[in-house]
Amino acid sequence: MLSFESRRSAEIALLIENCGGRAIVAPATREVPAESSDDVARFAAELMQEKIDLAIFLTGVGTRALARAIEPFCAHEQFVASLSRVAVLARGPKPVAALKEFGIPIRWNVPEPNTWREILQVLDVNKVPLQGQRVAVQEYGVPSKHLVHGLEERGAEVLSVHVYDWALPEDTAPLRNAIESLAGASVDVVLFTAAIQVHHLLQVAEEMGSRDSLLTALHRTVVASIGPVTSEALAEYGIAVSMEPTHPKMGFLVREAAEFEAVSNP
Repeated sequence: MLSFESRRSAEIALLIENCGGRAIVAPATREVPAESSDDVARFAAELMQEKIDLAIFLTGVGTRALARAIEPFCAHEQFVASLSRVAVLARGPKPVAALKEFGIPIRWNVPEPNTWREILQVLDVNKVPLQGQRVAVQEYGVPSKHLVHGLEERGAEVLSVHVYDWALPEDTAPLRNAIESLAGASVDVVLFTAAIQVHHLLQVAEEMGSRDSLLTALHRTVVASIGPVTSEALAEYGIAVSMEPTHPKMGFLVREAAEFEAVSNP
């Protein structure tokens, strides 16, 4: 099994081995602080002035990064106190855990598979008034265009708070080796745990002149996607997804991908 997981690479390797597989882990991303702090400064000012009506947190890493990035603009205690007076929505367990670490109350927790669709659905079902409301969205890696568009369609004024970017790993050798292994048909299952992994994989393959051979290899390989957003990224390149797990979590992904492969290739 081949995985492109970065932050939890050791964990997914162990999961693969526990399922009887041979783990190949080629990290496809690294998180780097956003170059500009303008978003953070504006968010801090509006938060202190009680101009934020709703705050949406999309990732645990981003929530913690925002708490650090805001320190030059206000004390941590001020940040927590001010945010505690705002309606807060968390996109699943990771931002929930980060917000709980800070003691910030959570009004709404988005259910699986935790995509922008579920966020908007939660707001709609709970009849959250958005017309003329200032909504802060903690972004991650790339802008959440569908979410922002959905909020603006409902009349919200959106402040996107961009705190970190996704870059390629400093050492892309494991990623290039993984592409060669795929082309050489020595990989049975490939696991994607984030949409950005797909884009970075194709970017490196393009640089190697191996894009076509990679796509051909993926068409004959079991492709396991953690959830709908990642599957959409794969579909952009015409890559068919073999399976998604019953829950968008790494443990379910690895176990169910192993089971799928065993049934598909007895």
